[in-house]
Amino acid sequence: MSTQDSRPTIHIPGTTSHTIAPRAGRSREGTLRYLKAGTGAPLVLLHTVRTQAEHFRHLIPLIADHYTVYALDLPGMGYSEIVPGASYDEPGMRTGVERLLTELDLHDVTLVGESMGAVLALTTAADLPERVRRVVAVNAYDFRGGIARSSLLARVVVSGVLTPGVGPVIAGVEPKPAFSKILQGGLGDRTALREDYIDELLQVGGRPGYPTVARAVYQALPSLIAARSRYPEVTAPIHLVYGEKDWSRPSDREANKKLLPAADFTQVPKAGHFIALERPDVLAGLLAALA
Repeated sequence: MSTQDSRPTIHIPGTTSHTIAPRAGRSREGTLRYLKAGTGAPLVLLHTVRTQAEHFRHLIPLIADHYTVYALDLPGMGYSEIVPGASYDEPGMRTGVERLLTELDLHDVTLVGESMGAVLALTTAADLPERVRRVVAVNAYDFRGGIARSSLLARVVVSGVLTPGVGPVIAGVEPKPAFSKILQGGLGDRTALREDYIDELLQVGGRPGYPTVARAVYQALPSLIAARSRYPEVTAPIHLVYGEKDWSRPSDREANKKLLPAADFTQVPKAGHFIALERPDVLAGLLAALA
């Protein structure tokens, strides 16, 4: 099941899977895959580092009565095409998000991103103000250290992945126990990480070329930090959401509140970095109130 055409092992009730073809003459663009569900104004979900559209498996059914939901596999991730030589820095990934909005001609969009996806939601809103109605940025991954703050194991693995020479080899080796432990470091409630979801992520990690993508995404962290400079350009209303136990420090959160003084702010008690996994009800309630 490690081929480019392997299929997801998880199906989210009510969703259908679709693709967007590369634009003519763009050799570094690949086919993008997204899930679609529900009815109403468009809402786009953008996932975290090393995950995919199925990251929102519990949230999508809770909001499909209020929105037409589009959950994107960011370029090279999930089941979006892996293109040799493609860029996985913030501008490169943002281009994939903007392709979804423009190719499907979406307007009045609510952009909801978690972690890396939160940064991309904000920068996409800065680029496409005429299409974006509001942004909900959950645990924005825009601070030094990132997942390496999760645990000693995460620090060791991420530093190994980034090391010249051996980095590509380490990026291609993901023992299930270690991988699970790293992801659990992003949760207040570790039981929210389900076995079938770990298996799905490991299947995707076995796709040809995926270790190169994974390493490039970790190498791109400085571009996510740099993207904070774009936040004040966003004209749409913004809601910042943080888990109380997120990897970001209180100082990181305060810095974004100062950068975006008009933004609404919610802190979710006891929750970690992956709020879509452990507290989808909180996000659903917030989004229902905004619909």
